[in-house]
Amino acid sequence: MHTRPPFPPFTEETARQKVQLAEDSWNSRCPERVALAYTEDSQWRNRSEFVNGRPAIIELLQRKWARELDYRLRKELWAFTGNRIAVRFEYEFHDTAGQWYRAYGNENWEFAASGLMERRFASINDVLITEADRKFRWERPAPTA
Repeated sequence: MHTRPPFPPFTEETARQKVQLAEDSWNSRCPERVALAYTEDSQWRNRSEFVNGRPAIIELLQRKWARELDYRLRKELWAFTGNRIAVRFEYEFHDTAGQWYRAYGNENWEFAASGLMERRFASINDVLITEADRKFRWERPAPTA
């Protein structure tokens, strides 16, 4: 059985670790890498889309990063208890026409005893920004597996 520490029940320290691991993984922009943090039958709501299972997660992320270019993300622990973590996040990207956006959102996560995420519910809103308004400007390594 695949596991992913840290494991629930979470302390403040382990919840912060889980959030940082998720941020690092998502910033890789590698759908296969990101999907390994979720159970085989994980349930997601991402904006208005509902998906179940790793293959569907990978497909959603492939579509996402094909249209959200130069993606850069920050996640922040909001609350935690037992096997659940709430996260506040923001990320920036631009579309193929060069228009920049900052997305703001909240995620609710629920974990299996294995440390894999069973459920992820994300609410996300996009705001148009100019290139000059960007906050996340660190160098981007190429996507890795």
